[in-house]
Amino acid sequence: MSSWLDKVKWNTDGLVPVIVQEKGSHQILMHAWMNRESLSQTVETKKAVYWSRSRQSLWTKGELSGHYQNIESIRLDCDFDTLLLTVRQDGNIACHTGRHHCFFMSLVDREWLVTEEILKNPEDIYK
Repeated sequence: MSSWLDKVKWNTDGLVPVIVQEKGSHQILMHAWMNRESLSQTVETKKAVYWSRSRQSLWTKGELSGHYQNIESIRLDCDFDTLLLTVRQDGNIACHTGRHHCFFMSLVDREWLVTEEILKNPEDIYK
């Protein structure tokens, strides 16, 4: 019998890209990666657990900041190779820069401009 995890088309590193969207506002908060274990833990705990490519380890979003992502739904796209998480974002901050979301730069006249304010200083978040 095939596991629900086997339906996902994992890349050669055993990862799948994840788009994280806020419930209600539908704002795209961030992009991350998951492996089988992080997706399993996310389903079990109802909190977003990702795979850090830089640290080569699992991390629960919010474990250091308190800004957890509580899972509302998990969707798999038509090609079976991208996940969409709908979350309730604790603390209104999803980005490690202290902003509401990670997409805070806009291309204007071939220049990247910061267009979103910092809600909380990251030094205060990650003491």
